[in-house]
Amino acid sequence: MSSPVIRLLLCEDQTLMRQGLRTILDLEPGMEVVGEAANGEEAVRRYRELRQAGLGPDIVLMDIQMPLMSGVEATAAILSAYPDARVIMLTTFDYDDYVFESIKAGAAGYVLKDLPAEELAATIRRVAQGEPFIQPSIASKLLMEFGRREKGGRNQPQGAEGEGGGEELSAREREVLRLLAQGASNREIAQQLCLAEGTVKNHVSNILSKLQVANRTQAASKARERKLI
Repeated sequence: MSSPVIRLLLCEDQTLMRQGLRTILDLEPGMEVVGEAANGEEAVRRYRELRQAGLGPDIVLMDIQMPLMSGVEATAAILSAYPDARVIMLTTFDYDDYVFESIKAGAAGYVLKDLPAEELAATIRRVAQGEPFIQPSIASKLLMEFGRREKGGRNQPQGAEGEGGGEELSAREREVLRLLAQGASNREIAQQLCLAEGTVKNHVSNILSKLQVANRTQAASKARERKLI
């Protein structure tokens, strides 16, 4: 008896990447791409439409960086409405914060876009069978970072970094915050830190979220108040 087909929803804002994934995965035995989305809001909508039509999807491949709504936000929205959904984050980034946020959102897998096609297919099959999977190179970093955060949390005196709510900033986020507080734009920060402008934008979003503020001015003010810079 043949195994059931794994139905896939591809969520990727870069058209060439999305089309390439579709070509690769449609050729993979036992897999079928049943839908596509080019931004986070569309990903949530397409998932709902496919479920209502009885077309799965069994697995969502979700890019972490997308317009309108990030992949992490879209994943959280999908899982809030459909707790049995299985989402694999597919990204070019192995930053610790991205992995943590994806796991907190409920992602069942996290792999880099440079993963060979056969390994991506194997990951999809594992997650479809209910087995969470994080690419080994990312998992080792995640374990080290988790240990560091746990140790930091135990040793941190009450009222220190976490005073006033929010999460601890990473070393990179502190660098971005320092330049942000000096009035640097995302482009200027990217140039000084040798980062992509999109990466800086994500760091700024994380900083605003962790400091629980609405804009860059409030972030700079709160950073000075808490002596983070």
